[in-house]
Order: sequence, then structure tokens, then C-alpha cells
Amino acid sequence: MDNRRLILLMFFSFSLFMLWDGWLKQGQPKVVPVAETVVPSTATVSSMAPGDSNKAGAVAGQVTTVKTETVSIETDLFLAEISARGGDIIHLELKGHPATLDVTKKFLLFDNGSSHTYLAQSGLIGEGLPNHKSLWRIKEGERTLKNGENALSINLEYDSADNKKIVKTYTFHRDSYQVDVRYEGVTPGTPVYYQFTRDGKPAETKNNPLNMGISTFTGPAVFTEEGKFQKVKFEDIATGKAKFASKAKDGWLALVQHYFVAVWLPPEGMQREYYMRALSDDLYSAGVILSSTADGKSEVSLYAGPQELENLKKLAPGLGLVVDYGWLTVIAAPLFWILNLVHKITGNWGWAIIGLTFLIKLSFFPLSAASYKAMAKMKLLTPRLQKLKEVYGDDKLRLNQEMMALYKSEKVNPLGGCLPVLVQMPVFIALYWVLQGTVEMRNAPWIGWITDLSAQDPYYVLPLIMGLSMLVQTRLNPAPPDPIQAKVMMFMPVIFTVMFLFFPAGLVLYWTVNNILSIAQQWQINRMIGVGK
Repeated sequence: MDNRRLILLMFFSFSLFMLWDGWLKQGQPKVVPVAETVVPSTATVSSMAPGDSNKAGAVAGQVTTVKTETVSIETDLFLAEISARGGDIIHLELKGHPATLDVTKKFLLFDNGSSHTYLAQSGLIGEGLPNHKSLWRIKEGERTLKNGENALSINLEYDSADNKKIVKTYTFHRDSYQVDVRYEGVTPGTPVYYQFTRDGKPAETKNNPLNMGISTFTGPAVFTEEGKFQKVKFEDIATGKAKFASKAKDGWLALVQHYFVAVWLPPEGMQREYYMRALSDDLYSAGVILSSTADGKSEVSLYAGPQELENLKKLAPGLGLVVDYGWLTVIAAPLFWILNLVHKITGNWGWAIIGLTFLIKLSFFPLSAASYKAMAKMKLLTPRLQKLKEVYGDDKLRLNQEMMALYKSEKVNPLGGCLPVLVQMPVFIALYWVLQGTVEMRNAPWIGWITDLSAQDPYYVLPLIMGLSMLVQTRLNPAPPDPIQAKVMMFMPVIFTVMFLFFPAGLVLYWTVNNILSIAQQWQINRMIGVGK
């Protein structure tokens, strides 16, 4: 039993360390990338037009100071703006997802504001050809996806130096976060690039100092069959240390942030070249280059939306990997799969968490039962252990020998009570990753005051119930023979309650329900063995 309490204390110490680590990370100075550093994937990329025009990244950030025609588009999922300058998407709101810090507003993915730059850009490489600095003509047409319509197209035109009319078309689809970007009238074999330009600022998150070691990734990622999934930090791009597969006939390029992702999805089988570079202080571009086809066309699909695992897996091989569960993915991924199945039955993520808790408890029932039996027997032995302490208190070696002899004669394993705690810890931490890394949990309500299972309980009701359940558990456990240790253990429910104030409500719900089920199981076993009679 001393070992079981040691494990609890270790868990508490680990949580305090995570709290301290979270505070330290909030106070760390930001790394400023070196402006002169360029991260070419090959000599071709280092000399390509987006390299020069990607001083356009700077231009892109300055577009707001020049009056340029823009067009506003609305679909069932998007509120978007396309600028005539470059024909780029400079604003994209996701109508079905509220902003992180202000739920009265829509979540803004692409933005060209004064405090944040994140753009979806594309263009042609070559002298006299349009790139994301060029001025396009926006053609007249419908700007809203009307009821009964499944697609909405926005056309832009550009007259090249050789008097060719190049057409750029955005096609938005109903009930889809995919946008098709197509070029027509291009000389066959012309390199066409599709890129994201973004500053290095992390996505907004709700402040939670106790982050359990989770620091969500913000930055580019490349997937190819040869190189598999490769994330690249902005700092590595700035310092020339970026490593990724640059040439392939498959794969995709993404810009990942907490809960959301934007991805360029080139057609499979086409030769492509991926690149990443630092444009200026805290401004980066990451993109892909393809050659136009024999009929003078180039088309790439853009996904810009939430990291919904099932949908991402359907879009492209490996795309589900952008949903990051950290170092416990091996547990967190199947945990979410089961949770999602339960959610399809219950229709509510809170009830799904409760259902998952029952399933986890059921799967470990034999192990827990054996453990609780050991704890119950230990409680029966407490008077005899206390008597041994009175007799051999001054002789520690003899005391330990007599205690081990007693355990052996009564067939009691003093370490048996450790197993439930040891088994629960990986599940507990993995569930935290699921709650913090899965967009389905973002702003997911349960009942009443719990409107976001990924955020802490605003009124601290669940942590208080959890603390009460832990206090009941403490009463059911055998008391430690050491008076000082007994007092420490009495304070543990209070300490854990304070700690759980900062945990997501969904995680506290899981732990509370698990405690209640454990209490019921332990009470029944105590009753069967005769503890407390």
C-alpha cells in the first residue's frame, strides 16, 4: 500500500512539473528567424519566380495598404475573400466553427490583417506570367452558393506578355471544405506553384497552464510515400535545417495548426516539387510546384478546414496524421476510435466519455477486482500490522521480516493495490491528448453549464464532485501505518481537486465517473470479504 501511495505522489509531482513547465513556456522569449536565410529544396526552387515574387510574402502583407479589388464569397461552410492582387484567398472564415477566444465570431483561418498573415497563393513561373503579385481581372458572376446549387465558381483573367488569356478559377463545393484551383490557357509544361504564406505565430488557444506537456504544432508538413509524414518547424526553415522529401510523384503539403489544417492536394502520379523558405522576419512560404499539362491546364485541390479525422483519411493517404496525439498516439488513436463509436450511439460527446469510461472499467474489471481484494485484505490486516509495529518498532529489519511473513501467510500482495493507478495513468494522459487535440471536442457541450468539454469547468462543479469521490475512496482504503503519511493522504483529495480545476471538463468527467465506479466495485468487494463488519 505504501507503493500505491508513492505512485499517487509521483503522479502529483509529475502534474506539478507540467504546471511549472507550462508557466515557463508562456514566459519564454520568441525566437526570431533570420531574414536572409532561404531554405531551398533544390537549385530549381532557389531560382524560381516565387523566390523573387516571394518577396511577395512581404507584398502579401502589404496588400491591405493598397486599394485592390476584392470579391466576397459565401457558401454553406465558408465566408471568403479573393483579391485581384495575385488572385489569392486573403480571408477565410469557417461558419461552423466559432473563434477560439470569442465564440460570437467565426473562426478565421486565412487572414491578411495587420497582426496576422496567412494566405493561400498560387501563380505561374516565368517571365511575363502572372504570379501572386500580379493584378488579375475578376469576372462578373454569382458570389453566393444558392440553395439547390452544389458548386460555385469564381473566374479571374490575366493577359500574359505573349497575349495569351490565362484563366484562374476557384470552385467551391456544397458541404465541403475543398476548393478546386484551376488554371487554363497556360503553355504546356509551364511550372505552376501553389503555396501558403504565413507568419510564425501559433494559433490562438485557451489559456491552460497545466498542459500535461502538450504543445500543439504549428507549421508546414509534407507527406510522400518515400519520406512519409514530415513536420517542419518554422525555426528550422529560418536556420536552413529543414528536412523533407522535396521531389515526388505523390503526396501533399499542409500547414498545420491546433484543430485546423490547410492542404494543397495535387493529383496523384504527377511529378511535383515541394519547397519551404523564410521570406523575412517571421514570414514563411511553403508550397508545391507542378508542370501544366499538355492541354495547358493545371488543377490542385485546396482543403481548408477542421482536422476531422474520418474526413481527412478519405481525402488522401496519410492525411489523418495531421491529427497529432503526441507520444501516446498508440493509446490515444484507438481511444478516440472507440469514443467516436460510442458518440454515434449517444449523439453527445459527454455521454460518449461516460460510455467510454464504462468500457475501460469493464475491460480492466478482473485486474481491478484482484487489486481491490488485495486492498480489502490489507485493511483487515491493519490491526495486526499495527501490533507488529508496536512490538518491533525499534527493529526495522525484524519488523519488515514479520510483515512479509504475515503477508505470505495471509496470501496478500502488498503491491496489489498499485495496479489500478498504473493502468489508468496512460489512459488518463492519452484522453487528455484526445480532448485537447481533436477538433470534434472543441466547443462540444455535455449538459447544463458544461458547454465545452475541451475547456475547464467554468463553475468548478465537476472538480468538486471528483474531489468528494476521491475522499470516499480514501475512506475505503486501508489507513497507512505511519501517522504522518496518513495525514498527507487525507490532504490528497484536496490537492487533486485544486489540480483538476485546470483540467478539461471532459477529462474530469472521465476521472469522476471512474472514481464512482471504483467506489462501487471496492465497496462490494469489501462487503464480500467482511471489511467494516
